[in-house]
Amino acid sequence: MIKMETHLILGVLLSICSLSFSQECDQQLLENMDFPGSGIKFVFSPDVSHCQQLCTQHPACLFFTFVRADWTGDNRHFYCYLKTTPSGQPNLRTPLLGATSGFSLKNCNPCLPQLYHNVDFPGADYRSLFTADYEECQRACTQDHGCQFFTFVNVGYTSENIRYKCHLKFSWAVPIIPIVQRKMYVVSGFSEPGKLFPSTDIQGNDLVTVRAASPEHCQTLCSAHPDCTFFTFVSNNFNCQLKENKKEMVFKAGAGFTSGLPARFCQPDNSWIQVALEEVDFQYSDIRYELMDDAHTCQMTCNEDANCQFYTYVKANTSDIEYRRRCYLKRAITMPAPPKVTKVTNAVSGFQLRNCMRSAPVTVA
Repeated sequence: MIKMETHLILGVLLSICSLSFSQECDQQLLENMDFPGSGIKFVFSPDVSHCQQLCTQHPACLFFTFVRADWTGDNRHFYCYLKTTPSGQPNLRTPLLGATSGFSLKNCNPCLPQLYHNVDFPGADYRSLFTADYEECQRACTQDHGCQFFTFVNVGYTSENIRYKCHLKFSWAVPIIPIVQRKMYVVSGFSEPGKLFPSTDIQGNDLVTVRAASPEHCQTLCSAHPDCTFFTFVSNNFNCQLKENKKEMVFKAGAGFTSGLPARFCQPDNSWIQVALEEVDFQYSDIRYELMDDAHTCQMTCNEDANCQFYTYVKANTSDIEYRRRCYLKRAITMPAPPKVTKVTNAVSGFQLRNCMRSAPVTVA
């Protein structure tokens, strides 16, 4: 059954389902301060601003503690601890050198103009090129629709043959749901974001497999991934197989499979977002739940909540009395987040500037 448990999702949602951020926000940061306990999970983050943005987009995070590069207690540099309490305030505030704590910025625009010197974002590469400097690398990332962050190798790097190399990296920008499964008496769906081949499988050439609620949802995920050339959706387990093969596409008949192409150069059909999915459960990522009479009211409530991206409604005739008529409002992190952050001499890392209203990069040594 649906649990009030939150898992961190470095996942993504359609632009029309994006969170609405106002121009004003409280950016209070408490240097050399720890908020001990109350942890949800930790993730890697290059600096406290990025950690604060991750907390902002996490469905349950209300405050955080970031372990800076100057921390000397152990090797937990760049750890971002996401935290929450029922009151919304930390239970304890403890002075701690090398830590910075702060609060969720639910009303802030997730623009990340900083450049991080001697920092590497290992993994998540999908393309590389040689550029004259890290500014040109950042411009290349900003202009590439698939790039969310990058790492540039400076001239002083040990391995001469990869100096000046600009690594473009990908992070999801549409909804990935941690668990999708069949369950009676529940209805799930989304808030108000090609060509499909039913009963068709495209075997092999798998790039990555993620969860999707429908073939149309899978198509949107393929459209968002810079290397996806086609996909196959498996209805019995909700697997969305994103595939890469620019030379050929070989079809095979198969019941329970739907394949298709990404919508790269036209507006995709987003009518699937409005469809209520009977006997489908979107587990985890809960913001909260409310009691209401039907799935339509649940969807409307999700539409009206700026933080809600998708929902699950439990019908009144379920055998689990405790969960009857519950409307679970849900949300996933959508901002770029590197899979890891490490110290590397003569490397420069940063993020694309497409989300920035003012784009003068701020250098972080």
